[in-house]
Amino acid sequence: YNGTSDLQLERMNVYFNEANGHKYVPRAVLVDLEPGTMDAVRAGPFGQLFRPDNFVFGQSGAGNNWAKGH
Repeated sequence: YNGTSDLQLERMNVYFNEANGHKYVPRAVLVDLEPGTMDAVRAGPFGQLFRPDNFVFGQSGAGNNWAKGH
């Protein structure tokens, strides 16, 4: 956290878990049917923020077919 508001710092635990060394990890579960999307997130600039076990994905996508993915 980089800021001056004590109130914001108090409420960090709503959206983040504090890890070792005052590092904050987002409380998030990332879900997709296609593993390629998750690979792109992991390789992106914010990929290291998320816990690896919070990525949930299938083996193949729905091919842009909503009915198949639902």
